[in-house]
This record gives sequence, structure tokens and C-alpha cells, in this order.
Amino acid sequence: MLRGEPYLLWRAVDEHGAELDVLVQKRRDKAAAKRFFRRVLRSNPVPRKIVTDQLRSYPAAKADIPELAYVKHVFVKAAARVNNRAENSHQPTRRRERQMCGFRDARRTQAFLSCFGPIRQHFALPRHQMNAARHRAILKERFAKWHDWTVSSAIKEVI
Repeated sequence: MLRGEPYLLWRAVDEHGAELDVLVQKRRDKAAAKRFFRRVLRSNPVPRKIVTDQLRSYPAAKADIPELAYVKHVFVKAAARVNNRAENSHQPTRRRERQMCGFRDARRTQAFLSCFGPIRQHFALPRHQMNAARHRAILKERFAKWHDWTVSSAIKEVI
């Protein structure tokens, strides 16, 4: 909800749970699905498989896009308390939305979420696959990379 109006969050996630793209739209029809598929295909290679919920606009939009003609399409039953990767990928966004006391504008929300996803993934490590010492070491390395990148980009802006 943005200022009382319902908006939908479209999100593409790969097999590891990494966010590929996000799009905020008002509708959930064939045109909206087509717009989202094209946006994802601009910045990512053609997938081998697409997993969606049972909304009928997905296969209709997929049929109109030639790149997706031979891509396998799997439907997931959307139900309560199902451990669904697509649904779980919304959790960081919802948490961030609560911290910011809600999003207010669709364009600013789109700009924020497009930047927030990749930055968050840089620091969100699979903690269940490593011990505490390794987690600290990797996080320290990533913070150093982040510092180098932000300082070097700030210097380029000054010059």
C-alpha cells in the first residue's frame, strides 16, 4: 500500500534466493506480467525454468514473448504457511518498509527497491552454511569492499 492505494511488488529471484529484479506496479494482468518479464530479460539471461503462482496472466504473457517460448513454466500452489522462496524473498522488503514507516511514492519506492536488493544481498550471508569465525571474516571482507567502492565513487564525483 502506497498512500492507501494497493500496489503489487513483482520480484524475480534465482535458484539461490538472490533477487534479480523488482518492479512496483498497480495491476496484476497480462500487460503487467509482460512488462515484468521483459524487464527481467533485459538484465539477465533467459532462464531454463520459471516458477510462478497460478495466476493466468503469467502463461499468457509468456506466450507473447519469443525468448520465453521454450522455457519450462512451473506453477506453485500459493497457500498459507508454505515455505515458498518467492514469498520468503519479500521479507527483507517488508521489514525495511516497517522501519521506514511505509513507502509513500511509487517512483521513489521503485528506485529504492532497485538499489536496496543488490546492496542487501552483498551483506546477507548464508549463516547456516558457515561458522561464526568464517561469517565474521567474510563480512569484514565485504565491508572493506563496500568502503573501497563508496570512497572511490565519492572521489570520482569530486573530480
